[in-house]
Amino acid sequence: MEFRSYPDRELLFLSLADQIATQLADFLRREGRASFCVPGGTTPGPIFDTLSGVELDWPNVAVFLNDERWVPESSDRSNTRLLRERLLRGRALGAQLVPLFDPAAEGPELALPALTEGLKPHLPISVLLLGMGTDMHTASLFPGADRLAEGLAPDAPLLLPMRAAAAGEPRITLTAPALAGAMNIHLLITGPEKRAALDRALTLPPAEAPIRAVLDNATVHWAE
Repeated sequence: MEFRSYPDRELLFLSLADQIATQLADFLRREGRASFCVPGGTTPGPIFDTLSGVELDWPNVAVFLNDERWVPESSDRSNTRLLRERLLRGRALGAQLVPLFDPAAEGPELALPALTEGLKPHLPISVLLLGMGTDMHTASLFPGADRLAEGLAPDAPLLLPMRAAAAGEPRITLTAPALAGAMNIHLLITGPEKRAALDRALTLPPAEAPIRAVLDNATVHWAE
């Protein structure tokens, strides 16, 4: 793990956006395509705002979420909705959005096969951006979640439905091996509480601190 501390959040967001854009451009130059896996929530919004204005070969970039709540895009809780509002606009409007939600399916279990097949061509992930909760969860790998052990296992499937008391709605999530296999891994955290949570996670097994499963090859970006 590499830890990078920034004097303020603005510099963190701008610097990390630049690093991500550079890595995506490298993959596009070498392979003609790239994949970018991103978290939901509002914290990465400024990074997405910057990236949406970057000149890249966006039609050859596959963008998908680390995880998604099982709600329609019309919901304020939809990560896909936030992604469209903050990243998939401007120059990035032409990027390929790979869905983690199927409005025709009654639950994540029924949609799992088709969503998995849609993701497979874009692995391994070129650039992965993760967030972390103060409970040390990442994606929808929550401590105490119903299928956490399965999601952390070395032979875990690419995607799993996940339910946890802290999660609210049912979720669908990439599993630990899919996330840890990314070519470039960035963890974005801000504030003293999440810095303390990261320090705790380093002393715990993944079953208690799921973020631990992806930290070994990650670059952590933190600002107060």
